[in-house]
Amino acid sequence: MNQSEGLPAVSVVICSYTEDRWDMLMSAVDSVRAQTVPPQQTIVVVDYNMDLYKRLIFTVSDVVILENTGPKGLSGARNTGAAAATAGIVAFLDDDAEAAPDWLERLTALYDDPDVLAVGGRVVPEWETGRPDYFGEELDWIVGCTHRGMPKVAAEVRNVIGANMSFRSQVLEVAGGFNTSLGRQNSLPLGCEETEICIRAVIGAPGGRVVYEPAAVVRHYVPAQRGTLNYMLRRAWSEGISKAMVSKIVGHKRALGPERRYVANVLPRAVARGTVGRIRGTDPAGFRRSMAVIAVLTVTTCGYIRGRRLPHDPANVGLEPHEPHASWREVK
Repeated sequence: MNQSEGLPAVSVVICSYTEDRWDMLMSAVDSVRAQTVPPQQTIVVVDYNMDLYKRLIFTVSDVVILENTGPKGLSGARNTGAAAATAGIVAFLDDDAEAAPDWLERLTALYDDPDVLAVGGRVVPEWETGRPDYFGEELDWIVGCTHRGMPKVAAEVRNVIGANMSFRSQVLEVAGGFNTSLGRQNSLPLGCEETEICIRAVIGAPGGRVVYEPAAVVRHYVPAQRGTLNYMLRRAWSEGISKAMVSKIVGHKRALGPERRYVANVLPRAVARGTVGRIRGTDPAGFRRSMAVIAVLTVTTCGYIRGRRLPHDPANVGLEPHEPHASWREVK
């Protein structure tokens, strides 16, 4: 425990794969250094890039620098960092994100409840050239950020967001880490590894909870290219495929519960709001936002249908649906 704050010790893991993000990576590390409750250790994991690894070794002295020892990709890198963590809580921050000074303090405060397995926070987009007028906040998940419709206060959720999340180290150990058949590989926009591991963690700990704390904030850089319609639809397609893979692993109901509510409640309101605003003349871009929502929903659905039809080998993608798990509480 952190004696001065009465909070659990934290290891922060930041994964990186390219020197192109060097300045942002340094800003991410600096934001961890500036925390009101400092971490026990900060770990930077390099995903198969020897030039970046050497540059970090010779430049940064107060951070643990590791090479990814697992399969190439974000999931393998995260597992490498988690395995090296020495604290009871492992927090993850993207290499293109900056944490607010009280980020760790806000995250760790909720671990006073022994039933809390993981805590995530709010991810605010930092647009390179400003938010495109057709890109509604309901679609911010496309760029790895918190979308409109998420809780305004701390609440139980199905899963955390990758750019701003933390887990008990024992939970990660028992769950077997992030599924390396999921997750981003370089610029390939696959995902849902956070969703899958949160679901498995709760299955393995009856009564356990994953919590979203919107007061724990990070700002996530969004390059202009990720605001284009082309990227939005590519990301929607891969999200559909990724969700299909998760549903094969943990079951359809567990994988898609929040998505059903999102589609039934959040998206119709977004379409209606944009359309009405355009008709009334109060929101000139409203119709474009409405059309973008419909296009993203359509492509995501098509990706999901395609993913459900892909061959599935449980040995390659993790656990079979409904496989029993040992509880993290049993780990000594």
